[in-house]
Amino acid sequence: QVQLVESGGGLVQAGDSLRLSCTASGLTFAISAMGWFRQAPGKEREFVAGLGRSGGSTSYADSVKGRFTVFRDNAKNTVYLQMNSLKPEDTAVFYCAARRFDLGVRVAARDYPYWGQGTQVTISS
Repeated sequence: QVQLVESGGGLVQAGDSLRLSCTASGLTFAISAMGWFRQAPGKEREFVAGLGRSGGSTSYADSVKGRFTVFRDNAKNTVYLQMNSLKPEDTAVFYCAARRFDLGVRVAARDYPYWGQGTQVTISS
C-alpha cells in the first residue's frame, strides 16, 4: 500500500520561507517520479513542481520559478519543496504525488495515481 505523508505547512508572512516534506512508503521511491501540486479555495488543483527519479530532471510552474526548489533524498524516501519569497497568492493546500516506475517528470495531475493528504500553506500579507 502506497502512502505519502506531507509535512511542513503553516502560516507565515509574505517574503518568508517554508520547506515542505513528503515521505513515501510502499513503493520503490528511487524509481518513482514525484510531484507537488496545490489547490487554492475555489480553484482547480495545479502543478507546482516535479522531478524525475534521479532528481536531475525537474519542472516548475511559471508562477514559482526562481522561488521554489524541488529535490529528493532517495535514502530517506523523501521529496522536498523549498519555498522562498512566499506570496499571499501561494496560499493553498499543497499535495505530494507519486508515479511508480517512471524515469521522467510528470506535470499533469492525471498522471499521478498516488497522493498525500495535503498540507495547508497560508501566507499573510
